[in-house]
Amino acid sequence: MQQVTHLIDFFIPTHYQLALDIDRQQRHFTGQVTITGETTQADTPIKLHAKDLTITSATINGQPASVERNEDEISLHLPTLSVSTHTITLAYEAAITDSLHGLYPCYYQHDGAKKELLMTQFESHHAREVFPCIDEPAAKATFDITVTTEPGITVLGNMPVQSQQEADGRLTTTFTQTPRMSTYLVALVMGELQHITGQTKDGVEVSVWATPAQAPASLNFALEHAIRSIEFFNEYFDTPYPLPKSDHVAVPDFSSGAMENWGLITYRESALLADPTTTTIADKQYIATVISHELSHQWFGNLVTMKWWDNLWLNESFANMMEYLAVDAIHPEWYVWTDFCNHEGALAFGRDAIDGVQPVQTAVHHPDEISTLFDGAIVYAKGGRLLYMLMHWLGEDAFRTGLQAYFATHAYGNAEGDDLWHALSQASGRDVAALMNHWIRTPGYPVVTASHSGSQLVLEQQRFFIGPHATDDTTWQIPLHSSSPAIPALLTTQRTVVEHSLDEPVLLNHGNVSHFITQYDDALLERLLGQVRRGELSVVDRSLLLTQQLLLARSGRVSSASLLTLLDAYRNETDEHVWSVMSSVVAHLKLFVEPHSPAEQALRQFVGQLTQQSYDRLGWSARPGEPENDTKLRSTIIAHMLYSEQPAVIAEAQQRYAAGGLLALDSELRSLIASSVVRHSQQPQPLIDELLAHYRATASSDLRQDIASAVTSTRDAASIHKLLTLMMDTETVRTQDTVFWFVYLLRNRDARDATWQWLQDNWPWIEQHFGSDKSFDYFPRYAGNILASRQQLSEYQRFFAPLRNEPALTRVIDMGITDITARVELIERDGPAVVAALTKV
Repeated sequence: MQQVTHLIDFFIPTHYQLALDIDRQQRHFTGQVTITGETTQADTPIKLHAKDLTITSATINGQPASVERNEDEISLHLPTLSVSTHTITLAYEAAITDSLHGLYPCYYQHDGAKKELLMTQFESHHAREVFPCIDEPAAKATFDITVTTEPGITVLGNMPVQSQQEADGRLTTTFTQTPRMSTYLVALVMGELQHITGQTKDGVEVSVWATPAQAPASLNFALEHAIRSIEFFNEYFDTPYPLPKSDHVAVPDFSSGAMENWGLITYRESALLADPTTTTIADKQYIATVISHELSHQWFGNLVTMKWWDNLWLNESFANMMEYLAVDAIHPEWYVWTDFCNHEGALAFGRDAIDGVQPVQTAVHHPDEISTLFDGAIVYAKGGRLLYMLMHWLGEDAFRTGLQAYFATHAYGNAEGDDLWHALSQASGRDVAALMNHWIRTPGYPVVTASHSGSQLVLEQQRFFIGPHATDDTTWQIPLHSSSPAIPALLTTQRTVVEHSLDEPVLLNHGNVSHFITQYDDALLERLLGQVRRGELSVVDRSLLLTQQLLLARSGRVSSASLLTLLDAYRNETDEHVWSVMSSVVAHLKLFVEPHSPAEQALRQFVGQLTQQSYDRLGWSARPGEPENDTKLRSTIIAHMLYSEQPAVIAEAQQRYAAGGLLALDSELRSLIASSVVRHSQQPQPLIDELLAHYRATASSDLRQDIASAVTSTRDAASIHKLLTLMMDTETVRTQDTVFWFVYLLRNRDARDATWQWLQDNWPWIEQHFGSDKSFDYFPRYAGNILASRQQLSEYQRFFAPLRNEPALTRVIDMGITDITARVELIERDGPAVVAALTKV
């Protein structure tokens, strides 16, 4: 296996003078880059990263240099070369491709015409596709950038425009010099754009940009939230936002959700634009968290950057936590910390329980492995949870003081995890590294069993697994956050015993601030369920209890049949956060019932009974001035009632659709209603065609997502096969959205077999369109998350066996096999008990 060689060890760049001449019509660009830097060894070639660039000339200090290429690297040779500062000048040319990285076009429709933007996406190592460079995060330098394009368009860069000149039918734009920064943060966007602008209290110019196809009103929410987020981070970090402007650009084609390019943040349209007529409350909250996430990167990642990708968590784990901190300060009425505990917790707990999972800090031995680090469940969710745990362990004041010192020390430079631990230790007086290095560098998490023996409470920890696993005796230092003062604050051994009365309730991980789960003995669990029934536990604690029992059922530690009794204790629940976890429990129970079987009918009836009280209270229409909790909860409740297939509920959905069609539906319920109508249609294809016409015509990403969810709900085999073919029509389904369609169809049990077969039949097409993108592993990942039969397990193993040698796929394939195996064994183990229990409810 090729090992990563750090080119900065041999040549340290300090400045780039970059000029690009872009011919969009001919899909071609030329460039000239002058790099100033220092060599560290005499008479050795200077090596740079350059991919798919044709070098037309090269000089070092004005002398012609020979060029040799080795994959993504070029070597520049002179007969003699001293250890000194040198100036390299390279001229080159390259093609513009539809790869969604490097320099690429984004397509959209406006006024009946197909139009496009050009943009860049350089993370993690794609700057080398646009200019020769040391494409490593530690190789920070300043940049002077000039771009020549067609006239009559907007050209955006990291910094404000210094000058623009139009001559001979070409527009030349020069930007002011950047601060010292990494290559992966350099960015450009070029095309027809509309925008709105505001300012922070400190005079930073903030703008939100979108194509002219978007409704102007959809930019307003993002601008307000971006301004308030910058102001929040300025104060919280006591470190001013270091650039004069902050641009936020919604682009039509984007592989990631968003990218934190310094001063020029790019987003999927669905992650930035909030159209008042189509965006739900949940989508608006998602947009807010994404904006705050990317803006926190302007400090964590841009101002202070990890030295190498193994410390990616310094960027992403922090941004994952800080986004919630900012949004909570700006919108306390949203209770986003509850979302953090529920959503990020469930995401991290699920994946982190599978043997073979990577730790938060992971070594990188091959360039293609870098993309595997961007695991939303681990480096984002788990890492964010660990930092949240640390903040509570230290206290927020000490945590904040340590962050301020960290920025003061490392601004415009690079850092490693130990640099952060040192700053936090200095601020708190605690040995942060002793606690956190083990958590960051070790995969998995513990389950703590709590049981009473006489007058004693016994606490034991061991690593928690779902599915097949090797023996593991890891011991963690666990902040227990107990409800009882008799229980120690930190569990540091495999087992501890404390004096504790059986009459006193036991609740561990109060507030869900630590990364562990608890298995209570029957008596302790029943006490907690009594507190649930009486409304004595907080929303977060009620949610965590559900999450824990679901995980324990998935692992085989408790029977999945017990979840029916568990849900019954929550029959009077009214909080939408708790209901979201209840929905996960219901989804788990669906694994055990065959479609159209008596057991499935019994489960549908149980879900209807569980939901009826809330359905009667909320109905289908929002009340004037109702709490946002009720607005969000209504969609969850109606989704369950539609699953129950009560004739009156199905008829209500059909009536509402018939009354005004798709566009007249309440945006909060649009996806549910359209999906139900498609699913229950006797002749769905005309309806699907009608919805797809809306899909092709609209510029709204919210509406497109709802339509995709609806049409992929069909039970009709012929329609399913047409949709699978449509997924490969990039004129209809954007490459960035293919994975969503794939997942929607794979989750549809009537479409699962055909969708899984589609993946196997069309893998060359997937490789062609996604092979160089970090979304490539989503296909085996989601198949591993969903497939649930022994036959599918065998097919998965056989199909992916030849692909295990690809560094970008090795881990996800191995974990997929473990995940499917666990699911198959779970169904075989718990299925009869669940079916039997359903006959009694």
